Amino acid sequence: MQIVIGNKNYSSWSMRPWVLAREAGILFEEVQLKFDESSGGLKVADIERYGVAGKVPVLVIDGEPVWDSLAICETLAERFPEKQLWPSDARARQVARSICAEMHSGFQALRGGMPMNIRSSHPGKGMNANSRRDIDRVVGIWKSCRERFGKGGPLLFGRFSVADAYFAPVVMRFKTYAVELPPAARAYSDAVFALRGVRDWIEGALRETEFVAEDEPYASRHR
Repeated sequence: MQIVIGNKNYSSWSMRPWVLAREAGILFEEVQLKFDESSGGLKVADIERYGVAGKVPVLVIDGEPVWDSLAICETLAERFPEKQLWPSDARARQVARSICAEMHSGFQALRGGMPMNIRSSHPGKGMNANSRRDIDRVVGIWKSCRERFGKGGPLLFGRFSVADAYFAPVVMRFKTYAVELPPAARAYSDAVFALRGVRDWIEGALRETEFVAEDEPYASRHR
């Protein structure tokens, strides 16, 4: 089984299934491709070898690709039921799937104004009325999940789940842009940072040297 990813510093979509599998102890071969700097990061070199959509991430199982991060997470949960990647409680599972889908399709202002950039620090950049609304919504989701379903541990549904992998890139953004968080949200962010899978991803991101202009709206190559 392979997970094909992009740059760890920039690729929030790749981070989700990679962290999910690593934190859950699912063995896989990492195939890292890099965003094509000449295209401004809009293309991934050699991705056509792995998937039909032309984007990362891609999960390859016995030569068959699964593309799109949410489909990959669902496939991993289905193939490894013993890992309990979704909450066991039916109501909690409904909520977990809903917030992952919302994260998957929404929060455009947050994505656009505060692109994931793990190795950089841009306090206050990207903050405006629209991104503030997205941030408030994220904090509201975290608060609700922690209060309703988080009694069994420090994560959204107590123990680690797809939902935590899905919001891990948001935690990275909040650190890069120094977003002030209320105590409960800050505690959750700290719990995500402490995950071994997240720490491993961050370590990889900090070793990268590529500069992709599309993901660097607040910096130039010659800083």
